[in-house]
Formats: sequence, C-alpha cells, structure tokens
Amino acid sequence: MVASAAGLVALPAAGAPAAADRGRFVDWPAVATAAIVPPHVTIWLPPGYARGRQRYGVVYMNDGQNVFFPDRSGYAKVWAADRAVLALVAARRIDPVIIVAVDHPGDARYRQYFPQRLYDMATPARRAQIDRLAKGPLTGDAYLRFLTQDLKPRVDRTFRTRPDPAHTAIIGSSMGGLIACYAFVERPDVFGRAACVSTHWPLADPTDVGPFAPDVAALWSTYLTQHLGRPAGRRLWMDHGTATLDAEYPPWQRAIDADLVRLGWRRERDFASHSYAGAAHEENAWAARLPAMLAWLLA
Repeated sequence: MVASAAGLVALPAAGAPAAADRGRFVDWPAVATAAIVPPHVTIWLPPGYARGRQRYGVVYMNDGQNVFFPDRSGYAKVWAADRAVLALVAARRIDPVIIVAVDHPGDARYRQYFPQRLYDMATPARRAQIDRLAKGPLTGDAYLRFLTQDLKPRVDRTFRTRPDPAHTAIIGSSMGGLIACYAFVERPDVFGRAACVSTHWPLADPTDVGPFAPDVAALWSTYLTQHLGRPAGRRLWMDHGTATLDAEYPPWQRAIDADLVRLGWRRERDFASHSYAGAAHEENAWAARLPAMLAWLLA
C-alpha cells in the first residue's frame, strides 16, 4: 500500500477485511495524454504482486467508474472485476492478472467510444443519426491512440506485465463493447483478447435504426471483412441479454456471428457468442457473467 514518486496512490480493496490479501488498488488520477482529456485510471494488482517476480497478463476495462467501487459508479452497481479474478484464480481456472479500469468521459462517452471507420463508411442518413447522439466530433480513434500509445506503455513500464497480445485483453459493455471490438479489430498487435458485452451494434438510437437495419448490418459485414483478418490465436467473446436495451440486440448478434463464421472464425475456439435469457442492460448482469467470459478468454 505504498505511493510512489510516479504518482501512484494505493486505495483499500473494496469491502475487503484489512488482514486479507485481496490485492491492491493503485490510483492514477489523470494519465497524461495529448489524445483525449486525461482520464482517471484505477489499477488492481493481484495478491502477492509486491512479494514476487511473476509477470502478469493485463485486462483493460472501459467505463472504469463501474468496475470496482459502487460509490464511484453512476448506478451504484459494479462489475466487481477484482472479486471475479480472485474466485477464478482460487478455482485454478485462470492465472492472476492485472486489471486496468479506464474512466469514461461523462457526456462525451458516446463519441469517445464510437468506431470511427464505421462512421466514415456509413450512409449520410446514418451519419446524421449518429451526429444527433454524438453532439460533437467523434474521438474513438483518439481513444485508441491513448490506450496503445500512452496508457499501455506506462502500465508496461510501471508493472511486471506480459505485454504481448496473447496476454492483453480489453473488455467493455454497450458503447464500451463497441470500442472494445474496434480496438480488437484495429490493433491485433496489441489486443489478442476481447469481450464485447451487450454491444451496441445498431450504432445509433434503436428507435431510429429500427429492429434490424440491413444497411447497418452490411456496414458491419464490410468492415469485418476488410479489417478483422484470421483468428491467428486471438479470442473474442460476445454476449447479450434479452431484457431492456439488450432486447434489441439478438438479430444484430446473429448477423455478426454469421460474419465471423464466414471469415473462418470457429465458434467456441476463436469466438464465443452467448445469450442470457432475462438479463438486462446493466452492471449486475454483466458482473454475473464476467467469470464465464474471463475463464474463456484467459484459460
């Protein structure tokens, strides 16, 4: 629990008894970058990190406010990612990993998590729908530059990581799932694992896009065909529920699944796609299935 000259501030593990080794939180209040507004980043180091020489894989998570601490979450709900990793490690299902949670930028979240190539490929009518929600310039590419050129190098310099793509994952939900998918496709040299959870494949407001828009599905098909490439050892998890906003996603997910199969990705080996009956579009639902996605991605 020691703060360093590099600006690290240790935080107590959420809800953990003082004597228990449940890992350690490190706070970076504003990571320096010219790409985006410097975000708050919280890092969780697994138990025993300070005592050993082991190197660790790293899981990057979007919407960092909602990853660990209920009092930081906008909804008093969290993924409880540290607890999920502790349980999986105790069950010998995964090796311990470092978790890096990156805060979203509040009102600018939609435009920061939007995959810009798809905007550029969209019809003028679809771009107009996106513009109405974004209310400003899209910064998804800038966010990827931040992750890959500013944040990850600093994490790898500061901690004992395994920096290769096979040991670097990115996870997000809803718009955070979109940018996780975009990072996975655009930067296979960095992210070899991704979980795209309750992903907002329609891109815009579903009431504008409709239950299923063939032109948007074709946009995704073209993008994946041009940029995804072969699996080459990568792993991609996708899922959705069937309640609230997630009720919009099943036809979109079926289309994405078909695209991956057409491109040579094998189900349950290269990608997983799951539907959770009754699950809503919220953090408690995502926390409930986080152990399954981590076990599959990191096994």
